[in-house]
Amino acid sequence: MKPFTYLLKPIASAAIALVATGISLHAQPSAQGPASREVVESVDERRNQYLARVREMQDHRVGLYHEDNYARIDNSAMAILLMRGDEIEACNRRVLELMEEPGTGPFWMFPTAMVAYAGRDKLSDEARGAIRDAWRTTRQLRGDTENHWVMYHAAMYLMAQMYPDEPGSEWWNGLSSSENLEEGRSWLLDWMDITTTIGQGEYNPTHYIGEYAIPLLMLSVWSEEPAMRQRSRMLLDWLFAELATVTLDGMLRGPNSRTDDTSVVERWYALANYFSWQLFGNIPAGEGFRGWGWGNYFSVLAEYYDVPEVIYRIAVDRKHDILQRDRARSRRIWRYGDEHMRPIYKTQYLRDEYAVGSHQGGISDPIQSHVWDVTWTVDDPRGVHNTMFSLHPHSSGKVMQMFFCTYPEPMPHAVTYEGKPSYNSANKLLGCSPYEEVVQDLDTVIALYDIDPEANFPQVNGFFSKDLSDVTEHNSGWIFARGGTTYLAYRPLADYHWQPHIRYPNGRDPTVTEETGGRILTSPHVKNGTILQAADGDEFTDMVAFQSAILALPLSYELDPVPSVRFTSLRGKEIVAKYGETPYIDGQPINYGDWKLFEGPHLNSEVGSRVLTITHGPLGRVLDFNTLSSTDIVLE
Repeated sequence: MKPFTYLLKPIASAAIALVATGISLHAQPSAQGPASREVVESVDERRNQYLARVREMQDHRVGLYHEDNYARIDNSAMAILLMRGDEIEACNRRVLELMEEPGTGPFWMFPTAMVAYAGRDKLSDEARGAIRDAWRTTRQLRGDTENHWVMYHAAMYLMAQMYPDEPGSEWWNGLSSSENLEEGRSWLLDWMDITTTIGQGEYNPTHYIGEYAIPLLMLSVWSEEPAMRQRSRMLLDWLFAELATVTLDGMLRGPNSRTDDTSVVERWYALANYFSWQLFGNIPAGEGFRGWGWGNYFSVLAEYYDVPEVIYRIAVDRKHDILQRDRARSRRIWRYGDEHMRPIYKTQYLRDEYAVGSHQGGISDPIQSHVWDVTWTVDDPRGVHNTMFSLHPHSSGKVMQMFFCTYPEPMPHAVTYEGKPSYNSANKLLGCSPYEEVVQDLDTVIALYDIDPEANFPQVNGFFSKDLSDVTEHNSGWIFARGGTTYLAYRPLADYHWQPHIRYPNGRDPTVTEETGGRILTSPHVKNGTILQAADGDEFTDMVAFQSAILALPLSYELDPVPSVRFTSLRGKEIVAKYGETPYIDGQPINYGDWKLFEGPHLNSEVGSRVLTITHGPLGRVLDFNTLSSTDIVLE
């Protein structure tokens, strides 16, 4: 095993900074009130606050196991203690216990690799030997999603680096150390290349950003190859720059490649928002870091990441509306399709009090996609359902088989017991559909549906939150409401009725549900559509004035033979959308072929370039993966 020396100085200096924050071992999350929206101008103060939040998360995690003398400590808390040099004997005992029955797959591999590196010069020979032997004897599964593959290959790379020059007999897969190192490196470089040329497959995920950020942070700290450390740190900047751009007061909104039944409506309840809290401090934590537990692994090494000021400013220092158009890609399609990775075209429009986001519709991820929404700010988002959207509740074994390489028969039912409880429910609010097409212009969304009558659940569901106020069903067909200070006008294109919105307290048991107080607008018609227009509360004197403005807007639509809409928005734009055809805005067709990888006031990148330019006011940073350079620039 190679000596571990090149991080001793950074660890020491970071430890001093953390101790200086003066947070007690048993600190609880700072959940007393809403987060401040004030910009922290001082670089030193921002860094001190960042390190204080690091320590807060660490102390909370370790404190969970203090009363039983760390007898049942998990890998994240163990890695924290090992990095601090605390409770080494308790860690030795726990490692030996855990390695008696090793796990399999990326969610075992990377936490175990983290413990191995955090304890490589602290754990006993017996404990280190137990970890090493588990990597020899226990077959490791690669998983079936892109985040699984990142965790798998990063952990394999790091463990092969730790134990070089060993034959295949010493590894679970029969490959030598050098072969495992090369396989891990090659896959990671290929993934980084795809991400920086045609976009992410799991774009803007509400939870899975952690499964990318944590392995990247591990590589940026523990890889012995300078190029890998640099690539990983640059890609962290890349991920966090996009997070900063598309969040609203720290909340990640739609569209999302993957989300879940809870955070699709309670936008605060998502691991992605832990990163906003950790990096930017602009969103409150919940009691016990509710919903953010995975962030404890990032906190182990978070002191080694420094948020670039330009990214911090994008997240918290906003003086103007943001219109961002980006490209991403779908999950890999293995069968029943002509495209390996379908291009995804995202539109994001963010204002001070609300934001609207979408992609063009169709299939992106078979289970957990979220295509579009309007989300508004509230003083305290914890427990609040501050969003509105519609969808076709699509469920299909064949579509699942497009993306998964497992036996088809058990999947649609089985996934409802694997953290996707609503998948086979007609009233679900999660997922994309091949029968949905969406066009967005600024804060106007038109979603059209032409659903196969033989498809499961031939209906459209619209989400109406428990936290809406002034909800009015107007005789014109428009439904008016207020979310926070944001005015909302929702126009279903077919008849509907109301059903209660339910949640799943146990995400792995679809039979256990409870009502939230919200409602689902259910429109049981295969030819269908939704128009949604948002506006700021300051634009109108009251709800009556907003309603009058909406009712005066030109609108015509047809449902047969296919749904079509001609609508002039509050912004004076004429939007023409017909299912199956290219949409037009003010007479001009939307040409997705011209879209860049990123295009907006803060992020810009050409497709295929491997270069991202990040800007805010006079600040800029250029991430160039062709030259492996990260360059700060000053704009005039």
